[in-house]
Amino acid sequence: MVKVLSYLLLLAPVAAFRAPAVSNRRGISSLRMSADEYTVAILGDLHLDPRYMEDHYAGREHFLKILEDGKRPNSAVVSLGDLGESKSVDQTKQLFAGTSQCLKMAADYLESYKVPYEVVGGNHDLEGIDEFSTDKENLQCFLNSLNKPTPQFKRLVAPKTLLLGLGSTLFRDAAYTSHEVYIDKEQIEWFEKEVQACPAEDGWKIFVFSHAPPMGCGLRVLQENHVVNGCCWLNHSSKNTGKFIDIVRKNPSIKAWFSGHFHLGQDYQDSITFPQGQNRGSCVFVQTAVMAKKSSRDGRQQSRLVRGTKDGFTISTIDHAKDGKERLDATITYTDASHEGVVVAHESEDYDHDAWFSAYTPQEEDGCYVDDTREGLANAGKEGAVCWWHMACGRVLGVHNGMVLEYDASTLAPLGLVISKDELKGRQLAVIDSGLRQQDGAQMELREQAVILYDEEMNVTVVQPNEDGSYWRKIVRNKMIRMKEKRREKAAIDFAKKVLGAPEDKAVNVKSSWGPYTSFVGTAKTTSAAKSVAGIVSSGKSEE
Repeated sequence: MVKVLSYLLLLAPVAAFRAPAVSNRRGISSLRMSADEYTVAILGDLHLDPRYMEDHYAGREHFLKILEDGKRPNSAVVSLGDLGESKSVDQTKQLFAGTSQCLKMAADYLESYKVPYEVVGGNHDLEGIDEFSTDKENLQCFLNSLNKPTPQFKRLVAPKTLLLGLGSTLFRDAAYTSHEVYIDKEQIEWFEKEVQACPAEDGWKIFVFSHAPPMGCGLRVLQENHVVNGCCWLNHSSKNTGKFIDIVRKNPSIKAWFSGHFHLGQDYQDSITFPQGQNRGSCVFVQTAVMAKKSSRDGRQQSRLVRGTKDGFTISTIDHAKDGKERLDATITYTDASHEGVVVAHESEDYDHDAWFSAYTPQEEDGCYVDDTREGLANAGKEGAVCWWHMACGRVLGVHNGMVLEYDASTLAPLGLVISKDELKGRQLAVIDSGLRQQDGAQMELREQAVILYDEEMNVTVVQPNEDGSYWRKIVRNKMIRMKEKRREKAAIDFAKKVLGAPEDKAVNVKSSWGPYTSFVGTAKTTSAAKSVAGIVSSGKSEE
């Protein structure tokens, strides 16, 4: 049986939410008592907007009850980033996210929880493009405002219980989409060193926090735009995407990894994934929703809570739409240094398949694997087809929901869009040999193949791989580049009207031409080379 899973202004006075500063804010905190019990409140994407703070104030009150108004021992708050609203909040029309005003407001809000707090940067936290000209300047303001010495953090919350965080450091300089959550080389090296210094055999337990999850985590509560635009996983379009899951696999001291980014609720299957038999080390991966209704994509308003001791920990949902009701999601009990016993405490709710990306999860012996692509893809172009296969080069492609996707060969996590619905509709898919096996001494080269689309009228499209051998289309570019393109198009319209004499009341047909791209909107809509680029300045919605 095929198993289908869902991948799924007026600034308020600072005194309204400022609390006395907590000492030991930086570095590794001192323990507030010797007991091994600890509590960690985990906040998803906040997207604070000074005009609409009611949900955030209410959510804070829910947690203050749990944190005993800041008096609960060994407690901390961790924000998973995306601190401010990614739009204008006043008459200036400038983006609020990533500005000094936004970051100051976020620091005041987090301090009002009255316990030590930590933050990791998300894909919107360096978006202060109207205030800062470089990522370096914006990042420094982020660090200064939140009293952080580095983008990463380390906090000892209980004896041999360590919180580690990794933050995004690129926006303007992103190679592709600016909304990829990018962890730089220095942080990765620091992270691996810190983990190796705290081995499981010595009794260490590590909890990791990042805005987006690592590829291979098994979380599938995803939205389509994050997958097709290449901003779903940490370092999604980079060559070191798999580094994070490799570290998890090698270090059983990593017990849990929390992430946000998707703005979807915590009630669904695979919003928490467990390690048993899944090549995910000893780690539980946990998706975190949002607190404010305005930021929720499915109406849910939820945060996470961890309560732990030396024997294990629990993961709970704090439901802000239900007056802060706490629901136990999972209990993890340590059996030895490298193994845990897991008890899931609640059933998942039904999926709303129209709300976000529904994707088949490739698995060995699931009945959907195509072993012989010469004959097995005859129905791949038909409505409802679900299948996957290996190319001779080792790449993994699959069909689901009317699209062709590429999956990571190691983890089978979705990498991105290869062929969109509009291009595949009404056509057949085939994989054919395009080169013979060649003998070179003792080395036999793998055969070369081509992915093609064809129809009854003998129209044939060759789906060429990228220069690095991958197939998924890195369609969406850096936001700064797109903004410059829009300005050039607007200048072309002004030229047509002022110099060429085009009537003011008539739309000017302006087309853009560049590189291999066929779309300049923020969200990938088409991969078809037959499609012409739309004319007038786009108002395409950007991915988050």
